[in-house]
Amino acid sequence: MTSDLAQHYSGASENDRLSRSPHGRLEFLRTQELIRRALTAPMRVLDVGGGTGVHAEWLAHDGHIVHLVDPVPLHVETAATLPGVTAELGDARRLPAPDNSFDAVLLLGPLYHLTESVDRTTALHEAVRVLRPGGVLIAAAISRYLSALETGTNGTLDDTLTTAVGEVITTGDYDGHVGFVRTHWHTADEFGAEIEAAGLVDVITYGIEGPAWPTLDHAGQHSFRSLVTAALHCARLLERDPLLINASAHLLAVARTEH
Repeated sequence: MTSDLAQHYSGASENDRLSRSPHGRLEFLRTQELIRRALTAPMRVLDVGGGTGVHAEWLAHDGHIVHLVDPVPLHVETAATLPGVTAELGDARRLPAPDNSFDAVLLLGPLYHLTESVDRTTALHEAVRVLRPGGVLIAAAISRYLSALETGTNGTLDDTLTTAVGEVITTGDYDGHVGFVRTHWHTADEFGAEIEAAGLVDVITYGIEGPAWPTLDHAGQHSFRSLVTAALHCARLLERDPLLINASAHLLAVARTEH
């Protein structure tokens, strides 16, 4: 998995992933908003799979003590240059950190890259291990309905794609049919259940972008400013709605370790 990630991200600009598309910009704003609800400064934060530090940077600016772990050397080199951020190479399944050493752990990328259930379980148990009692876990997942909504909105869903789109909805096994690497995509119920099974409590799962995100992409970057306020209101209104939560492109779970 690590070599595949390194190859993929060496050819993609992780620095601007959350700014080069309208739904990426919406994802960033909402992820930042939801994380700020859950964290109070100053906290010791471990950003696992944090890439080049797109979230670590603002978290450090907010007053948190941020350490980033990522399996891609280029990401670690870039993140380590950010003010208030330290970084090292590491794997979510074998965290280079002592027990009970952080107030919060972010898993904003690893869980969908870990395509096997046993690996996701291992990563969650590692997060629990390094969290202090009562510590906060914040984890992200990709919705199984992402490609159906994307291709159904942009006009590319046709007979050649319907089988693959239906397969990821049914199984969560994403084969790369709309780009990106092979990953596991969740439903909100599946995601919450995996986190609870790891022994975490007070689990709340949110839809990050809400159902308006594909419309933002279809409208284009030039329309983002005029549409984003309504999209944000829509996302907040429906963030925990059981009928529409999976219409978000991404899910965010917030949970705590036992005291």
